[in-house]
Amino acid sequence: MQYTHRMVDRSEIRPDFADVAVAHWQRERPDLDFAAMGTLARFARLHIAGSRHVEAVFAAYHLDRGEFDVLASLRRTGAPHELPPSQLADILLITRAGMTKRVDRLEARGLVTRRAAPEDRRSLRIGLTPEGLALIDAAVADHAANENRLLELLTEHEVQAFDAILRKLLAALEEQPPKPT
Repeated sequence: MQYTHRMVDRSEIRPDFADVAVAHWQRERPDLDFAAMGTLARFARLHIAGSRHVEAVFAAYHLDRGEFDVLASLRRTGAPHELPPSQLADILLITRAGMTKRVDRLEARGLVTRRAAPEDRRSLRIGLTPEGLALIDAAVADHAANENRLLELLTEHEVQAFDAILRKLLAALEEQPPKPT
């Protein structure tokens, strides 16, 4: 990974929306611990702001995130760039019905095809068309460049530390079900 980084002067860091919200809660409910609130609020807002930047690239290719995900999943599997719809749904963590809707839209645009699986004609395979392959190759090149731009404010060390922290937190949260208080 190659990033162009800008050094951040810590004096540039000013109170933000999360600091204000936490301060208000601490004033109103001093009996509660709000230590995590600011961090998780920033993380949630980062997801929203980052998604806007990412989805702008997809929109330039007349794709939404779900359509991009289908095309990208097919592309990265390698030739012949096809999968059963159930496997695509599992990869993308969506329902079979949701996958059908995405495939219908992409098929109508000539970006994917449905065909009977050679090993079992009752099963289907979803595959990229030449137009779909060309589109996803162009879109993923811009997407990768855009994602690298989004991390340029961090040093390489910060990017590695951020990634390690996210991996640790995600692994822990995925292993345990949500708990009501």
